[in-house]
Amino acid sequence: MIITTTPSIEGHEILEYRQVVFGEVISGVDFVKDFTAGLSNFFGGRSGTYEEELVQARAQAMQEMQQRARDVGANAIVGVDIDYEVLGSDNGMLMVTASGTAVVIR
Repeated sequence: MIITTTPSIEGHEILEYRQVVFGEVISGVDFVKDFTAGLSNFFGGRSGTYEEELVQARAQAMQEMQQRARDVGANAIVGVDIDYEVLGSDNGMLMVTASGTAVVIR
């Protein structure tokens, strides 16, 4: 399945627009990850634990969006946008949302 942020796919004709599809993931960061990320914050440098959590959440949101596009008979997704938010009273939850338009291409 072709997935793109652009509104069209070069070399392909969009035959049908099915619907807007989404993939959402809300992921909590456990105490150990939060603690080790805090050390990176204190000493400086990148937080591998948070980065890995973000990579996994984004991949899951993209997979979920792709599956929903398949469910409506699409073979591509155009206009993809990915958003990130932190949630919870202590900002301990990460939300990743992927959205795009499911289309049928030739």
